[in-house]
Amino acid sequence: MIGPSSSHTAGAARLARISALIAQKPFHHVSFGLHGSFAKTYKGHGTDCALVAGVLGLSEDDERLSNAFTLAREKNLTYEFYEINIEGVHQNTVKITFSLDDGSYCEVIGSSIGGAQIIIHQINGFDVS
Repeated sequence: MIGPSSSHTAGAARLARISALIAQKPFHHVSFGLHGSFAKTYKGHGTDCALVAGVLGLSEDDERLSNAFTLAREKNLTYEFYEINIEGVHQNTVKITFSLDDGSYCEVIGSSIGGAQIIIHQINGFDVS
């Protein structure tokens, strides 16, 4: 894995990559609502970079992970980060909203629970596990 953290970096990249697979359709913008510890430390732990890398399809052990912002610019992908409070979830949780090219949206809420393991809680408002 690419660090510095198995939950804040590797798990975040995996969570974003799986979320993009769930979205299935091409997208041009992604919003990341960061909860708990993700919201407080995302820049210092590389969570922001890992999330962008993940939606670009990079795996948690891809050495290009640290170049995610440049890769996103090259693909004309825009993104934003904001703080959010989500009740009843792990401290390392993110709400990822994909703005799809067809004008629709896809929303995935998931957590990185350590050791690069993830849990998907919700897809487009429907609870999953």
